[in-house]
Amino acid sequence: MTRQVSAARRYLALVFPWLPIERLRGTRPHLFVAARDDAPIAFTETVGNATRLVALDRAGMAAGLRPGLTLADARAQVPGLEVYPHDPHADLDWLEALADGCVRYTPSVAVEPPDALVMDIAGCTHAFDGERFLAADVERRLMRRGVLARHAFGDTPAIAMALARFAGVPAPDEARAVKRLPVAALGLDAEDTAALARAGLKTVGEVMARPLSTIAARFGEQAVTAVRRLSGEVAAPIVARPQRVPIFAERRFAEPIARTDYALEVLNGLATDIAGQLDQRHQGGRRWEARLFRADGQVQRLRLETGAPTRDVALLARLWRERIDALADPLDPGFGYDMVRLDVVLAERLDATQLKLEGGAGNEGGDVPALIDRLSTRLGKARVRRFAPRDSHIPEQAELSLPAAGPQPTATTAWPTPEAGEPPQRPIYLFDPPQPIDAVMAEVPDGPPKRFKWRRTSHEIARAEGPERIAGEWWRRHDAAIPTRDYYRVEDRRGRRFWIFRHGLTEEVDDPRWYVHGLFA
Repeated sequence: MTRQVSAARRYLALVFPWLPIERLRGTRPHLFVAARDDAPIAFTETVGNATRLVALDRAGMAAGLRPGLTLADARAQVPGLEVYPHDPHADLDWLEALADGCVRYTPSVAVEPPDALVMDIAGCTHAFDGERFLAADVERRLMRRGVLARHAFGDTPAIAMALARFAGVPAPDEARAVKRLPVAALGLDAEDTAALARAGLKTVGEVMARPLSTIAARFGEQAVTAVRRLSGEVAAPIVARPQRVPIFAERRFAEPIARTDYALEVLNGLATDIAGQLDQRHQGGRRWEARLFRADGQVQRLRLETGAPTRDVALLARLWRERIDALADPLDPGFGYDMVRLDVVLAERLDATQLKLEGGAGNEGGDVPALIDRLSTRLGKARVRRFAPRDSHIPEQAELSLPAAGPQPTATTAWPTPEAGEPPQRPIYLFDPPQPIDAVMAEVPDGPPKRFKWRRTSHEIARAEGPERIAGEWWRRHDAAIPTRDYYRVEDRRGRRFWIFRHGLTEEVDDPRWYVHGLFA
């Protein structure tokens, strides 16, 4: 007779049966604006030479579709099926975000890909008057985000996970409920699960009733370990996600301070303390938040964001002064501040700076980052912007306008550079939207123009280069009917150069329109 481990710990498992569709609705709601609400949705991936279903929403499951079915067979059964590519990395990021929200209940939260979380709730239920109310609070917060979860409790993570995944509802008697679960709850691979079923073992209880030596001889040690975990004989602790230690410094005052200048001096002192912490971690602060706690209970917040990680106290002191001077309403200490706290909201890697041979720190980045920080602090983060390339062949979508003080995006593409001695292929300045031109004359229907009229002025074409043919993004359903564009670089007889395009070929539209999209210098 096996002896069960002591139930000193308790675990709560959360399983998200509709995680892919909930992730898509939560992160890309614009995809569902024009879609029919009752249209079944499936997620697919290519396995071998076939495209198969990986996940479905409720409507898809109700229509009789199941994961593993080929896309061709699924469309034959449900012609109106909406299909999206399966993105397991995005699903994992969504699961990590849900785990971040669960840290409010316990610091020990483990991610169980692809669709579950396990929390160690020992000593955490007293704040909610018991497990049942804690689970109700979890479900209520998840429902606010449009997320449905099945939950269950257990003395071990394996028991909680099996009950949440296969029972669906919390069980008053967990030991008996585990025995009623199907053998799939053991978590074995498909071949071993099928072998257990062929041997006539349909439930976990039937497997537990067999001698473990017989199970080991026929199905291997993994089956024995799975049985011992669900019986409670073996308790494997969860591997909780590492928690980031917050970086902060604070100072309390026995007598409230009533001068803002002195509060700034305190803030600079706190920045010096934090700079030491960041130096030990080889990090620099990117986002800083100062909180000034007034004696009457009001909290005044000041935020900074720098274009590069820093632990330069002098720089922060200047930026805090710039930030205060730029406030529409000046700081009002009221009856005084009784506490000042400084937090590093975002820290990034910052290695030591190479010193110059003649002395002094190097300045590889120049004064541009410091100028960006000062302008962003004074004018606002959204008012100082920079451009970044975007991987798109559509001209007006080939660049992004981002806050200059924001984080650098991952480089997936580079700005196009013309060949040496050659003019640029595209102008720097583009019209948004492109401006229509009239009275276009061409020698052949799909050829370059010989004359056009723009802004009440006629232009005789002296030279033309092209076409550069750009088709619509055919993989996007709403762009499938967009006509082809033929771009030309043209120069009129007075030396002015334009970037124009014809919107549509003669076989695509009856009356193609012409537009000026940009001007060359």
